Amino acid sequence: MLAKVYSCALIGLEGVLVEVEVDIAGGMPAFTVVGLGDAAVQESRERVRSAIRNSGMTFPLKRLTVNLAPADLRKVGPSYDLPIAVGLLLAAQQVEGDASHAVFIGELGLDGGLRHTDGVLSMAAVARSRGVKTIYLPAEDAAEAALIEGPAIIPVRTLIELADHLAGSQIIAPHLTNVRFEDGELSYPVDFQDVRGQEHVKRSLEVAAAGGHNLLMNGTPGSGKTMMARALLSILPPLALEEALEVTKIYSVSGQLPRDTPLIRRRPFCSPHYTTSQPGLVGGGAGRVKPGMVSMAHRGVLFLDELPEFGQKLEVLRQPMEDRVVTLSRAIGSVTFPANFMLIGAMNPCPCGWYGDSDRQCTCSPALVSRYQKKISGPLLDRIDIHVEVPRVNYEKLSSDRLGEPSAAIRSRVVTARERQFRRFRSHPRCLSNADMGAGEIREYCQLDAAGQSLMKAAVRQLNLSARGYHRVLKLARSIADLAGNDSIGAAHLAEAIQYRPRRME
Repeated sequence: MLAKVYSCALIGLEGVLVEVEVDIAGGMPAFTVVGLGDAAVQESRERVRSAIRNSGMTFPLKRLTVNLAPADLRKVGPSYDLPIAVGLLLAAQQVEGDASHAVFIGELGLDGGLRHTDGVLSMAAVARSRGVKTIYLPAEDAAEAALIEGPAIIPVRTLIELADHLAGSQIIAPHLTNVRFEDGELSYPVDFQDVRGQEHVKRSLEVAAAGGHNLLMNGTPGSGKTMMARALLSILPPLALEEALEVTKIYSVSGQLPRDTPLIRRRPFCSPHYTTSQPGLVGGGAGRVKPGMVSMAHRGVLFLDELPEFGQKLEVLRQPMEDRVVTLSRAIGSVTFPANFMLIGAMNPCPCGWYGDSDRQCTCSPALVSRYQKKISGPLLDRIDIHVEVPRVNYEKLSSDRLGEPSAAIRSRVVTARERQFRRFRSHPRCLSNADMGAGEIREYCQLDAAGQSLMKAAVRQLNLSARGYHRVLKLARSIADLAGNDSIGAAHLAEAIQYRPRRME
């Protein structure tokens, strides 16, 4: 007897429909799974065998062959347990039902219970695109899959429950999504009103948020760099529904989606330790390639504290910072993950941290200071739009009871600036902010008047700006003009953008 059911595989962030063919033939009892499955797929034989028996059904003692097609696509993970079990029961005629327009996803426990599966959102999306009418999956993943409108989502808790449903004796009600996307107020761990002093740094962070620009803070220990980086999240515009689904898909595939949060509404903030490996930053891994921190920070902030300590690993960020995607090539093929993030770096001026401080003497030699600062390469520094010094905060500001400007007020200005950019780039769908502009958009939207041309010419000569640095200054000036509500870039906007460039480029 032959039975066919459908499941899904993952390639990067995208799902692929997989046909699970089950054949039961006479002969010596055997259970073979073919179709380029990894160890977890091969181990499904024992899980399926025990789950069927412990669910009160009969496991067929015949020659069983399971084929996962297409056979040249590598199958990874335990999510094929449920379709294999359903295929066996259909082929053995222990279950009657029509499974031709359904997809089955889920890992089985030995008792027949279904367990959580990663990447359900991507699988549901490809199922809808292929015209699938029904998706059977673990009950705890139903809310996530229901974010994709179209197919009926059937939450399954046990194998015997699914068998009764397919037989029509006990119908499982489809899951009705209760997740609503609302632009309501979100809570943030740090508010800008709690940051004492550092007004010029707050301004630079506002400019960075308005245009999606990269920023580097250089200052002494305890000056508030980390606190302000975390506060940046509170002034960024809220995620749109399309962005939220994109971020949720990344976290689902990587297995980092909280069980009680089927839809991520707050922009991600990722802060990896400097001991993180290169695959940890950009993605990789054995078997199924998973997203790295640059993709986990997509549409949000990648905060790298103690930036020089990352060393040569920082060089892997150069391509994602330019292309907004990261492509990983392996023997089994290439996978592309989105990586449109804001890079926020923080560093001390020297190993002891007190170089240039007015109140505390630095204990580092000039050679040590130079060697420490050169740990960050010139090409990477050239990709950072805003460089800002963060001095220590004096006692009067620290002890003051006066609160600073709240994040909500700053966020309203940032949102207004982003709305101007949205209207401007309506005919350029790949541009969501000024930082995404290419050479063509810069030529169209970053025109300078005579005074601006003269100022830029002097800046290129004095700061030794590269072509990339020149374009980044123009994009930054465009964001400053948007914050001011101006359609054209004035000399004052350009002057502020220029002063954010580093004075020396190595």
